[in-house]
Amino acid sequence: MPVFDHPEFDHHQQIVFGSDEASGLRAIIAIHDTTRGPALGGLRVFPYASEAEALTDVLRLSRGMTYKSALADLPLGGGKAVIIADPRRDKTPELLRAMGRLVDGLGGAYITAEDSGSSEADMRRIAEATEHVGGLPRHGAASGDPSPFTAWGVFCALRSAVRHGLGRDDLAGVRVAVQGVGNVGAHLARHLHAAGARLVLTDVDAAALAHLAEELGAEAVAPAAIADAEVDVFAPCALGAALSEAVVDRLKARVVCGAANNQLATPAIAERLMARGILYTPDYVANAGGVIEIAWQRRDDYRREAVMEHIEGIGATLDEIFARAHREGLSPASVADDLARERFRPDG
Repeated sequence: MPVFDHPEFDHHQQIVFGSDEASGLRAIIAIHDTTRGPALGGLRVFPYASEAEALTDVLRLSRGMTYKSALADLPLGGGKAVIIADPRRDKTPELLRAMGRLVDGLGGAYITAEDSGSSEADMRRIAEATEHVGGLPRHGAASGDPSPFTAWGVFCALRSAVRHGLGRDDLAGVRVAVQGVGNVGAHLARHLHAAGARLVLTDVDAAALAHLAEELGAEAVAPAAIADAEVDVFAPCALGAALSEAVVDRLKARVVCGAANNQLATPAIAERLMARGILYTPDYVANAGGVIEIAWQRRDDYRREAVMEHIEGIGATLDEIFARAHREGLSPASVADDLARERFRPDG
């Protein structure tokens, strides 16, 4: 399996393949860059069809974490971990402790945290084998779940995107399609509903979808139909690569802003969105709220007010990105990448 010639390899500093025969662990940890500090990134547990698919995912996700931390002005680098397993069937205490030992062997260069397929309870189990775990309760918090903070950051990002893409200073009556109503998507939908937005929701979990749609008075549609919804904003909040050529060509929305990582199926999709007059919100800027919270939890001077102020700064960062993109005739994705690289590769 090629690594250095892999299309998603981006000068990653370290890639570790780990296994544990007794527990069945098969995992990959990718550390992209530690210029600004140790690499922080969540642990994704997913039944990948192949090791090659898992490697592609962890390379892309770890790179995104570096850019995310840089634009959130955090003293952290970027990393990610994946376990090739079914999170509903294969997670055992033994497997999670084995993952903890793998993380611990990196000596603090990588800090793991909750992500798709892993939970706060899983992080506690991993913490039995390593101290290099984020997203656990500290400073009197009832929970270390970063999802509410991620959702609030996306909401702040969406308000900025609506200002620049729709010329609106409020969300009253703005139609938003939310693709995926898991932990982050559901929190985001509630914020949007409270702000007066009109919602179209979808999810592969039909029961969760129906429950949230009833709670919020939202329209529920099948997952395959969400790209065709007559909306102003499309919010991808499920897994990555949601924005393929086919999806972009179907979108009715004039703004894209969501919580999912790696929303662009290929980098060229950013230009395709721009050509269609659709304002794209770089995902790693919009969804940085959870990482910001985890970073503050590691500090002795933690204050929730300071955390929320830092997260709300996502809107100001995007104001700068959108304004520069408009001024220079570039996609927001390329502008965000350039700004991030200035922060973690200042001499590059």
